[in-house]
Amino acid sequence: MVVPPPSKTEPRRPSRGGAGNLVGRLALVLILLAVVAGGAWALATFHRSAPRQAADPPFPVPFQAVEPGAAAPALPGSGGGVPPAGQDESSADPLVAWAATLAEKTDIPSRALRAYAIADLIMRTENPSCRVSWATLAGIGRIESHHGTIGGLRLGEDGRPSRPIIGIPLDGSPGVKAIADSDGGVLDGDTRWDRAVGPMQFIPTTWARYAVRANGDGQAPDPQNIDDAALAAARYLCSGGRDLGTGAGWWAAVLAYNNSTEYGQNVYSGADAYARASIG
Repeated sequence: MVVPPPSKTEPRRPSRGGAGNLVGRLALVLILLAVVAGGAWALATFHRSAPRQAADPPFPVPFQAVEPGAAAPALPGSGGGVPPAGQDESSADPLVAWAATLAEKTDIPSRALRAYAIADLIMRTENPSCRVSWATLAGIGRIESHHGTIGGLRLGEDGRPSRPIIGIPLDGSPGVKAIADSDGGVLDGDTRWDRAVGPMQFIPTTWARYAVRANGDGQAPDPQNIDDAALAAARYLCSGGRDLGTGAGWWAAVLAYNNSTEYGQNVYSGADAYARASIG
């Protein structure tokens, strides 16, 4: 049905007064402000970058308050979980691949993992009854220098940190042994007191006794080189006929490295967590 137009003779409605006009204008202004604000919000939302993906949480190492001598940490997978190093340079080295894969799981630099694994492999030949594992060496490396990366350092492909790692002077301060200089400052640059050096934190006298060049190139062993340091640590742990596959042997070795129950528990916690990560 069509609605007829209003009669031309129908009287017009009286116009609104000034107050009505003001209210209308205010309403229009408010509407415009709302539109502008909405547009600005939409524009900001459009240009806002996609939320960043949360970084992976660090590898968890739960602290285990194990009584000294009670148990040894879990052992890595069969055969120690370490493949033999490749001999054919034209093919991929299985040890490099193994380290790269495990580095993703454990947050240990792959270069450090290779050093721990090489020491493990060498000791299986030189002292198989010791049963020292790469995981125990990694547990020590974690506490001593964060696997050669303490203070933001990086391990180079040559096995050395981006800056030499040198500990505090062993000057008899509270909680610190007093060990007078024994090497003329050759390793630690200190001619008054000895200092622990390198990724595995050897004092000069212990280094002089257990150091060996891991790659057999005829050069002098270097405590800053993580390959040499890991192998020296393995030899030190295995000294005295210790069997690190037993609780008594493992604890005797680690407490010889640092005679502190808390230290041993921290090493145990790391070694156990790393070994289990390599199995799963």
